[in-house]
Amino acid sequence: MYTLYAIPNCDTVKKARIWLAGRGIDYQFHDYKKRGIDRPTIEHWLTQKPWEELVNRAGTTWKKLPDTDKPVNAEAAIALMMEKPSVIRRPLIEAEGKIIALGFKPDDYQNVFSN
Repeated sequence: MYTLYAIPNCDTVKKARIWLAGRGIDYQFHDYKKRGIDRPTIEHWLTQKPWEELVNRAGTTWKKLPDTDKPVNAEAAIALMMEKPSVIRRPLIEAEGKIIALGFKPDDYQNVFSN
């Protein structure tokens, strides 16, 4: 089973969900706005991806942050992601504890989900 971590009103997430639905791919939706995210989950992700890839620097949440609040290391990034999960790049899709997709690009999804 796949788990899609995101916020529902994000345009990129909407595109990913439409893509997945169009191919009959089932997943559990983890809504950051309702459920947040815990430290162990983020730490687990950091064993697979550097914090710089997990933080969405193109989003409004990041752009509204004062420079002094922007992380410069993993510990600061963890704190920021827990406090403001909207800063996590999305969608993040996990299967059996492994990140299989980060963000949405149809070609990448085609490769990931055709296996």
